[in-house]
Amino acid sequence: MSKKEGPGPHQKPTADSQTSENKPQTSETNDPSEPLRPQTGRPGSPVPSQVSMKSDWSKLSPPNFSGDAPDSDQNPQTGRPESPVPSQVSMKSDWSKLSPPNFSGDAPDSDQKRTRKRSRRVTEQLLDEHPLNKRTRANDDEVLRRVMENHKARLKRRFENISEGIIKSGAEILLNKIYTELYITEGESEGVNMEHEVWQVESASRSQTTDDVPINCNDVFKPLPGQKKEHIKTVMTKGVAGIGKTVSVQKFILDWTDGVVKQDIDFIFLLAFRELNLVRGDQYSLHTLLLDYYPELKELNEGEEYKDCLVVFILDGLDESRLSMDFQQKGQLSDVKHTSSVDVLMSSLIQGSLLPSALIWITSRPAAASQIPAQYINQVTEIRGFNDPQKEEYFRKKISDESQAKRVISHIKASRSLHIMCHIPVFCWIAATVLQQMLEQDNTQAIPTTLTEMFIHFLAIQSTRRDQKYPSRSTRETQNPLQSQKEVITKLSELAFTHLDRGNFMFSEKEVREFGLDTTDAVVYSGLCTEVLKGESIVFGKVYTFVHMTIQEFLAALYVFVSYLNKKEEVLKCFLKEKSSISPQDVSLDELLKGAVNRALESRTGHLDLFVRFLHGISLESNQQLLRGLLPPTKSNPESTEKVILNLKELKRPNISPDRWINQLHCLVEMHDTSVHEDVQAFLKTSKEAGADQMLKLAHCSALAKILLMADEPLDELDLLKYNMSDEGRRRLLPAVRWSRKALLAGCKLKEKCCEVVASALESPQSLLTVLDLSDNDLQKSEERLCRGLQSQHCKLESLSLAGCKLTAASYNTLAAVLQAAHSPLTVLDLSRNLLEDSGVEHLSSGLRSPNCRLQTLRLVACGITRKGCDLLACALSGNPASTLRELDLSENNLGEPDVKLLLEIKEDTKLALTILKYS
Repeated sequence: MSKKEGPGPHQKPTADSQTSENKPQTSETNDPSEPLRPQTGRPGSPVPSQVSMKSDWSKLSPPNFSGDAPDSDQNPQTGRPESPVPSQVSMKSDWSKLSPPNFSGDAPDSDQKRTRKRSRRVTEQLLDEHPLNKRTRANDDEVLRRVMENHKARLKRRFENISEGIIKSGAEILLNKIYTELYITEGESEGVNMEHEVWQVESASRSQTTDDVPINCNDVFKPLPGQKKEHIKTVMTKGVAGIGKTVSVQKFILDWTDGVVKQDIDFIFLLAFRELNLVRGDQYSLHTLLLDYYPELKELNEGEEYKDCLVVFILDGLDESRLSMDFQQKGQLSDVKHTSSVDVLMSSLIQGSLLPSALIWITSRPAAASQIPAQYINQVTEIRGFNDPQKEEYFRKKISDESQAKRVISHIKASRSLHIMCHIPVFCWIAATVLQQMLEQDNTQAIPTTLTEMFIHFLAIQSTRRDQKYPSRSTRETQNPLQSQKEVITKLSELAFTHLDRGNFMFSEKEVREFGLDTTDAVVYSGLCTEVLKGESIVFGKVYTFVHMTIQEFLAALYVFVSYLNKKEEVLKCFLKEKSSISPQDVSLDELLKGAVNRALESRTGHLDLFVRFLHGISLESNQQLLRGLLPPTKSNPESTEKVILNLKELKRPNISPDRWINQLHCLVEMHDTSVHEDVQAFLKTSKEAGADQMLKLAHCSALAKILLMADEPLDELDLLKYNMSDEGRRRLLPAVRWSRKALLAGCKLKEKCCEVVASALESPQSLLTVLDLSDNDLQKSEERLCRGLQSQHCKLESLSLAGCKLTAASYNTLAAVLQAAHSPLTVLDLSRNLLEDSGVEHLSSGLRSPNCRLQTLRLVACGITRKGCDLLACALSGNPASTLRELDLSENNLGEPDVKLLLEIKEDTKLALTILKYS
C-alpha cells in the first residue's frame, strides 16, 4: 500500500493531515533500566489527553508492549519526554477483542500494519478537527492535571515531616533535615530467616565490610549491578523492625513530590497492611479503596485513568498483614471498577491481573516475606540500617552541638552492644535521646554501656517529658518521674508481656483498654506507646504499637521482675517446668532466670531472646537502683547474682540451634560479666594455632564463635577438629561458618539444627564459603535442608565433600541439578563411601552431560558401582564434548579392566584430559 494512502471513506483529507504524513517519524526505545510506561499511542504533550475513540480501526492488530522500535512502515508508539504531567490518551475501542497483546516485540504482519497506519491517520484527523473532542480532551486534561497536582501536594504535606516515635505537637522535624541514607543491598530471594531480628542486625553489622553494592532507595526499580537490563515491576524490600523500611518509603515519596527523581511517575499510592487489616471483610473496587485514603481522586472517572498512567503502589508492612491472599485462585480481578474483598484486590494487584502496568514496592520483615510467591517478585533488596559512617552522620544531624555529637559517637563506639544496636535507626534515636540529655544536664551518673541501662534511662526521660506537659499533684510532690508514673508504666508493662508471650506486636484500641489504659493517655505517653495511624485513617479505626519491638521486650521483662518481687504466681509459673516441685511463691531469682532462658531457647523465632537479656540486666542491683520508684524495696544478694552468672556459663540443653547459645553471652554482658570474652581472647593470644591443651568450656565455645563472627576479616579456615573441646562445644562454634572461606566439619556429629546453620550460610548473598567438608556426618535427616542451600543462586561452593554421609537418592537428584545450574561454580565433588550404586550414577549422569557442568574432580570411591554404572558414566562423558572433568576416582568399586575399557576409549576419542582413572 502506498504511503500516500488517503483517509477513511467518510473523512476529507486536510492540509494538516497530509503534511503530518510526510513528517519524518521517530521512535523512542524504552530504557530497560526505567519502568515501562503504558503505551498511549500519541506524541508527548505537556497536557494529558483523555479522548476516547470508540472505533473499529485497530481490531486486527495487537499493541506492542515490548518497547522495541516499531517497523519503519508503522507510526511508532511514541514515548514522551519526562514531564510533570503525563500522557493520558485512552483509546476505548473494540480492537483488542480478536487477538491478545503482543509482548514479544515482533512486528505484526503487513496487513495489520497497513490497517493500523490507515486507521491512525483517521484518529489524528478526528483529534485535530472534531470540536467536541477538542473540548472533551481539554476538560479531561484539566481535571487530571488538577487531581495530580492535588495528590502530589497532599503527599508532600503528609511526608515532609518525621516524628521519630514522638507524635506530640511540635515534635516533628523535616525529614530532609534528619534523613540519613540507609545501607540497602541485594537481599536473599529464597528461604525464610527465622532468627530473632537482633541476630540479623548483628550479622549485618559484620557483613557490611564485604563487597556488597549499596542501593539508593530511589533506585529500587532499577536492575542491580551485573543484572540483565530488564523491566522491574515488583520489588520486595526486607528488613528487621525499626531498620528504616517505612522511612525509606517516605523519602522516596518526598523526593518524587519535590521533583528530585522519577518524574515519569504519575501517581504514588501508599497502602499500609496494618490499615488494610481493618477493612479486609469489606467490598471495594480498586478506585473506591483508594478514595478512602486519597479523597482528591474523587474527580476521576471510576479509576479508568489509571490504565494510561504510570502508577506506583507501595504496600508497606507485609509482616503486619492479616489478609488471606490466595495467589492460586482463579477469581482474580482484572477490572479497576469491579468490586471484591481487599484480600482479592491485593493479590490481584501483586499477581498482575489487576492494573498490570503498575509498579509495586512491598516492604516486609524477613520472616514474612515468603507470603508472596517468588514468581511475582522481580527483585529483592535488603535494608541493613546504618553502616558505621552513616551512624556518625545521623548523630551529627540529630545533635546540633558538635562537641556533644562527638562525645556521643565516641561513647557508642566504645560499647560493642550499643554500637551493633545502632545499626537500627530507631535505636540511634533512643541512644541520641538518652545520651544528649545526660550530657546537657552534666549528669554525674555513669553513662549507660548496656542495653538495659539505656532503656531504663529512656523510660525515665519519657516519664519526665510527660510530667512536664501534664503535671500532676504527685509529680509536684516527688522528684522521681518513674514513681509518679508507676501506675501507667505497670499497665503498659503488663500489656507488653501479655502480648509478647502471644507473639503479638500490635494491639487494637480494645486490647489497650483491657489493661486499664486510657487510649488518650497512651497517646500522650507517646515515647513508649505510639498511635500508629496518627489520625490518617480514622474511618478504619486505630491500632497501637510500641515504637520498636525492643521497647516491648524491655517493658515485658520489667513486668516479670516486678511480678517476681511481688510473688505474682500466674506470671512466675510461666517459667517453671510443669512438673516442677518449686512453688511460684518460693522460686529464687536464679531459678526464675534459668527457667526464662530455657523458655527462650525453646522459641524457634527467638522472640524472647531480648526479653531474657533485659530480665538479666534488671536483676542487677545497680539497675534496680535506677528503677527505684517502680520496684518495691529489695535486699542485695551477691550470692544469687553469682549463681545466675554460673548458670549462664554452664547451661546445657539437647538439640538447640548453635546460634541460640550466643544469647547467653549477651545476658552475661548485661550483668557486667565479661570474663568469658576475656578468657577466649587470652586463649587466642596464647595459642595462634588454636591447638592448646586447654579444654574450652561450652560458654567459651559460643564466645569464640561470636568473636570470629564479629571479626573485621573473615576466617580463612574453620577446622572444628583442631580445637580442644567436646562434640557439643564444636557444634556451638559452628555459627562461625558464616564468616569463613573454608569449613572443615568432618566427623563432628552434626545434628539437624547444625545443618540448618550451614544451609543458611550457603544461601546468604554475603556467603564467602567456597570449600565445605561434611564428611562422616550422618546427614539423612538434614539432606533436604542442605540440598536447598546447595541449589541457592548465592551458593559459592567450589569444593564439596559428602563422603560417608549416608546420602539417599534425593540428594543425587539435587546434586545433578546443581551441576546443571549455570550459576554453580562447583569443580570438586566427593561422594565416596555412600551407597550410590548404579541408580545414583544415573542421576548424576544427567548433570555430567550438561554443558554448564564445571566439575573437574569426581570421587566415587566405594560407592557400589558396577559395569552398568560405568557405562552410564561413559555415555555422559561422550555426550558432553565440553566436559572439564580431569580426575575420576572409581577405587573400591565392583569393576575390572574390561568394565572401564569404554571409559578409556571415550577419553581417547574426546581428548578428555583425565589424568587419573582408578578402579579395582
